Amino acid sequence: MKHVSILIPHGHTSLVNIAGTHQIFNQVNNLAEKTIFNVHLVGLTTESKQDTGLFTVYADSTISDVNKTDLIIIPAIHTEQHEGIERNREFIPWMISHYEKGAELASFCIGAYLLAATGLLKGKKCATHWAHAANFRQMYPDVDLVDDRIMTAEDRIYTSGGAYSYLNLLLYLIEKNAGRDAAILASKMFMIDIDKESQSPFIIFEGQKEHGDELVIKAQQVIEKQYREKMTVGEIADKLALSRRSLERRFKRATSNTIVEYIQRVKIEAAKKEFESSQKNVNEVMYEVGYSDAKSFRNLFRSVTGLTPIEYRKKYKKRVAKSV
Repeated sequence: MKHVSILIPHGHTSLVNIAGTHQIFNQVNNLAEKTIFNVHLVGLTTESKQDTGLFTVYADSTISDVNKTDLIIIPAIHTEQHEGIERNREFIPWMISHYEKGAELASFCIGAYLLAATGLLKGKKCATHWAHAANFRQMYPDVDLVDDRIMTAEDRIYTSGGAYSYLNLLLYLIEKNAGRDAAILASKMFMIDIDKESQSPFIIFEGQKEHGDELVIKAQQVIEKQYREKMTVGEIADKLALSRRSLERRFKRATSNTIVEYIQRVKIEAAKKEFESSQKNVNEVMYEVGYSDAKSFRNLFRSVTGLTPIEYRKKYKKRVAKSV
């Protein structure tokens, strides 16, 4: 039997993460007709609760009540990240202590911020919501953020990507503790797509512009306005009166992308929008975003989105509702 501690943090927290985990683990117990997961809602105080105005979840125990736990679940905390960490700082030594005693840690979505605050993610891979990737990297540069991944598992620490991808991590934990058959059954019962590995198809690339380097922002603006044209890094540097080496160094530091990577991401994002909304074929879109080699375009598109251009169009093409 695995003792599971689902944290009830202070601040605005995902009730979906909390209630969904509680329900799915207990449903696995019911299906197995035995207690595989002994699930508890753990807060800092007996008054710990989460209230959205529609639903309220109360902690059934406090961290001082838990002498031993096997798995700690950190739900997404939607309070501003620094404030959320500060308000829940008492969880940090408690999590570290239990991890050192053999417990596993799992964060959902932007719960990764609180997990990273323990220092236990240093040098390890971590997933979180793709929209928070740039901010997360700035706060925790020593963590290997893999923003395209649905989940990570390393040294008894697990993380999941954005929003409902926590369900895929739950299936992984069910398979790990109750077996493959139980995970497949849970995936069917709750209609969760099992074995998903990437959140790349869901990423909307908007550029990272919160870094404060005005010259890099100007370089980004040049790229975003002229992405259809052929341009070299040297030409962009000349426009900004910078050396190529200086621009490349500053650009990478500010955006976590090389200039070439950034140009590719901008082009692919433009292609995605065309596939979603236009009737243009793959070659037409390819030429429009500045590529002439079909194989190179397909390979790049797949490496960024996890799908081929045709697969992406089929999945996300906006359909006009038929009149009755």
